[in-house]
Amino acid sequence: MSPIASYRRLFTLAGPLYVAVAFIGRLPLAMSQMGALLLVSGSTGSYGLGGAAAGALAVANAIGAPVAGALADRVGQRPVVLVQSLLGGAGLLLLVMTSHADVAPGLVIASAGLAGAAMPQIGPLARVRWRPITRAQGPRQPRLMEAAFSYEGAADEASFVLGPALLGLLVVLASPSLAIVVAATVLLVFGCAFALHPTARLTHAHRAAVDGGARLVTGTFVVLAVAQLLIGVVFGSIQTGTTVLATQAGQAGVAGLVHASLGVGSVIAGLAVAGLPSRFGYAPRVLVAAVGLALLSSPLLVTDSVPVLFAVVLVLGFVVAPYMISVFMLGERAAPPSKVGAAMTLLAGATGIGYAIGSGVAGRLADVHGHLGAFSVTVAAGVGAALLALLAQPALRRLGGPDALAPEPGAEVPAPATS
Repeated sequence: MSPIASYRRLFTLAGPLYVAVAFIGRLPLAMSQMGALLLVSGSTGSYGLGGAAAGALAVANAIGAPVAGALADRVGQRPVVLVQSLLGGAGLLLLVMTSHADVAPGLVIASAGLAGAAMPQIGPLARVRWRPITRAQGPRQPRLMEAAFSYEGAADEASFVLGPALLGLLVVLASPSLAIVVAATVLLVFGCAFALHPTARLTHAHRAAVDGGARLVTGTFVVLAVAQLLIGVVFGSIQTGTTVLATQAGQAGVAGLVHASLGVGSVIAGLAVAGLPSRFGYAPRVLVAAVGLALLSSPLLVTDSVPVLFAVVLVLGFVVAPYMISVFMLGERAAPPSKVGAAMTLLAGATGIGYAIGSGVAGRLADVHGHLGAFSVTVAAGVGAALLALLAQPALRRLGGPDALAPEPGAEVPAPATS
């Protein structure tokens, strides 16, 4: 089955409404971190407080998302995501109010943390739905699952390009406050729609009775979580280094566009992953992509102009999605069927923690060594990812390749609705 045919089949099975809702629903998360920084720093005049609010939102989401994912595995996605969407939207609105009110800085930071902790990780939760959606497809299911994870990887990257772009447009046309209000509204509407979609019922079909005692956190899964943490470090350090270099060049306004080019390359490569041959397994894909991270990030150490930086970051993006898609596919294989939601959100949370580490360390080094100090963190993370992938190959290969069927729960579920 060709990649185009696989994507067409997936979208037919899930229905166009689901595809649209699941994509739009992840935009608020992509808008919120930078939005919190712009909102709080602009309304209070303190970049320190704005950075603290953005950091609190990101870290709280990285910690809260796996807890919500585990709860969704236990009681189903519908009630969990519905409550998260309502609380997350309310948290963003509360952040707008506290940032403009004469309140203690701690209350502003707490508002941001509440919004982050409650906000659903729709991308990882959408990944969980594809196996039951495709279960009736027989021998075609492995390739459809690969196409599904390729699409989800590309959709995540696209959301982190479009989300900040939409945020920036709203800030320019109106204000950071309106931008966050729009993000809250989108979350309330599309987050709830994602929760209420019929596919949410398919993820809770007697899974706990099949393997309720199986462990999620194994040595192999820890390796995958560290792999995602390292790509998060890449994201955070590149954003920091790009901002520093663009500012030094007197072109601070293009920093966001340069960083977005990483996502553009990643989206293109992510969609192409479904066309890779089955004999090229997930474990070697992780290794090849990780080596690509190390090699393609190295030119950042000799980059001193915005045009060159744009080209380097664009090319680097072509190995990002293949790396993440393969790690998530292996994570789904490594997790017991009753804990897939927790697994996907844990990997996403590890990425968020890595982002915070990468931006923080890169920022400190940039204060002393400029953009090259920040980019040294990017290269170090890429080298670390390559070494980790090399050393972990025996364990990762045991999880199987694209033609292998992951463990399935014993219970059958009804065919997905195409509404």
